[in-house]
Amino acid sequence: MENGNGEASNNNNNARLAIMELANMISVPMSLNAVVRLKVADAIWEGGSNAPLSPTEILAKIRPSEGGGGGDAENLQRVLRMLASYGVFAEHIVDDGSQRRYSLTEVGKTLVTDENGLSYGSYVLQHHQDALMRAWTMVHEAVNDSSTEPFAKANGEPAYNYYGTKPEMNNLMLNAMSGVSVPFMKAILESYNGFQGVKTLVDIGGSGGDCLKMILEKHQSIQQGINFDLPEVVAKAPKIPRINHIGGDMFKYVPKGDAIFMKWVLTTWTDDECKQIMKSCYNALPEKGKLIACEPVLPHYTDDSKRTRALLEGDIFVMTIYRAKGKHRTEDEYRQLGRSAGFADCRSLYIDHFFTILEFHKL
Repeated sequence: MENGNGEASNNNNNARLAIMELANMISVPMSLNAVVRLKVADAIWEGGSNAPLSPTEILAKIRPSEGGGGGDAENLQRVLRMLASYGVFAEHIVDDGSQRRYSLTEVGKTLVTDENGLSYGSYVLQHHQDALMRAWTMVHEAVNDSSTEPFAKANGEPAYNYYGTKPEMNNLMLNAMSGVSVPFMKAILESYNGFQGVKTLVDIGGSGGDCLKMILEKHQSIQQGINFDLPEVVAKAPKIPRINHIGGDMFKYVPKGDAIFMKWVLTTWTDDECKQIMKSCYNALPEKGKLIACEPVLPHYTDDSKRTRALLEGDIFVMTIYRAKGKHRTEDEYRQLGRSAGFADCRSLYIDHFFTILEFHKL
C-alpha cells in the first residue's frame, strides 16, 4: 500500500515529467514543420488510400529523384513516432513487432494538399520562419516593454512591413490564411443565416475578395459586394462579378452597406484602435444595420481543452508577432468595445472550431 510519502514522491515525479515535456515542447512544432516540408502527409494519403507506410516507403515517395533511395529512414521514424504520440499519425507495429508503419489521423489529414493546393501545412510553415523564430526568444520583452512587439525588436520593423519587403514570406502568409479561411467560410455558409436580406455587403480586409465571392455565390440576393482593403492590396485584386474593390483606411471611413463583414481583423489591434474601426463601421451602417465580425473569442474560464489552448496560444502569437497589445478577447470584452462604438447589442454564434461570429447591431 502506498503511504503519504510515496504519493508525494509520485506527484513530484509527475511534476518533473510535466515541466520536462513543456521545456522540450519545441520538438513538436519543429517536427511538424519538418513533415510539412518533406510532404509526408501527401505521400501517405496518396489520393485517399492512407495505407500505413514504413519510413523507408515514405522516403521512396518523397525522394523519387533518388531512385527511392537517400535520406535517413531511422530519423524520419523518430519524427513520426513522436508526432504519433500527439495524434498527428497513427502507428501500426507489424512483422512481429519489428517494423513500424504510419498512417494519417484526422489531425494529420489537415496537412494533405486539397484540389485547390491548400492545407494547414502553410499555416504550420508560416509560424516557423526565421524572422518569427527570432521573435520567440524575446516574449519576455512584451512584459518588460509593451510599446513594441518582440517581432519588431528582433527584426527592426513590424511584421506587416517586413512581409511587404519579402514576397516569399507574404505569399506564404496569404496561403496560410487561405488554408484556414476556406474551411471556416464553408462552415459559415452551411449554418449561418445572417446574410439573408442584405443588399450591399462590405468586407473589410477582404484582400483579393475570395471570401466575399464565396458569400455572394451562396447568397444570390446580395446585389453588391464591396471588397475594402488598403489601396495597394485591392490594386492587385481580380475582377469578380458583383464585387467592387475599394481602397482606403478603415480608421478613417468604411464604405456604406446594409451589413459589414470582417474576419480576423480586430485581433491584431489595440482596444482603442478597435473602437476606431468599429466606430467607422457604425457610421457606415443604416439603422438596423449590423457588423458581422468573425474573431477568435476566448472563454471566460481557463481549461485544458484543445480549443482553449489553441485560442490562448494564438493570443501569445499575436502579442509576440503582430502587436504587444493586440489580443484575443472574451465575448464580454468585445461587447464592451461594441457599446463604446455605439452598437446596441452583440450576439455571438459559435460555428467553427476556432472562430466565433459576433453580430453587432445598430438600432
